[in-house]
Amino acid sequence: MTRKVLLAMMSLLLIGLFGWVWLERVALRAFPDIISAYTAKQYCSCRYVMLQPADYCRGYVKQSVPISDLLETVEAKRITVNGLGRSHSARWMGARQGCRLEP
Repeated sequence: MTRKVLLAMMSLLLIGLFGWVWLERVALRAFPDIISAYTAKQYCSCRYVMLQPADYCRGYVKQSVPISDLLETVEAKRITVNGLGRSHSARWMGARQGCRLEP
């Protein structure tokens, strides 16, 4: 009897989980892009707008979701971040515009 109740509860929990994933599918699909884009933009702003050292900025943008690569091209003032299989770049545009994500 308890085994049937436990199985029924687990089934309901699994159905509820799948329902939540279905409702949030658009946000969950965008999540990998958000991590790398946010990190690139924030690191760029830290380095070129706030003029902080690289070590400080790496700590500033560190998140619970790890990134696989952060490449800084100092000459071009461009930051490229790879994380969760997605890559995004941000570039310092100037004193008035700050940093902007590249398309």
